[in-house]
Amino acid sequence: MYSLHPQLVNDGIWIGDFPLCALLLINDAQYPWFVLVPRREDVAEIFQLDQADRQQLLDESCLLAEALKDAFSAHKINIAALGNMVPQLHVHHVVRYRHDPAWPAPVWGKLPAVPYTEEQLHNCVRRLQTVLSSNFDYAERFK
Repeated sequence: MYSLHPQLVNDGIWIGDFPLCALLLINDAQYPWFVLVPRREDVAEIFQLDQADRQQLLDESCLLAEALKDAFSAHKINIAALGNMVPQLHVHHVVRYRHDPAWPAPVWGKLPAVPYTEEQLHNCVRRLQTVLSSNFDYAERFK
């Protein structure tokens, strides 16, 4: 049975589900930082997914990255599946700006996390949901 790794539960806020992946927001208001987690048990690496799930993960990752770029006017989207600390397969999607506190370095371990306020959390999620729900192109890809 699929379940989220405790570290993902601790660091992330569940936003919703794509057909394959759970969508989490990392609770760090310094960066819009989302994570896709395939809802499959005992998968640590992308190559462990079957062909259909690999393609679905790529499609969901591209959809999310494009939506994040649009919703947050990103200078860059960093996408990574590291898994050094959390063995469960998960793919980070971090909105980056040339003026963010870690630029141009990676965000991992750069600064202590700054949790979202309720208002910041609501605004961040609303921005992404607005782009995903209002753009026909996004919605059509996952019928």
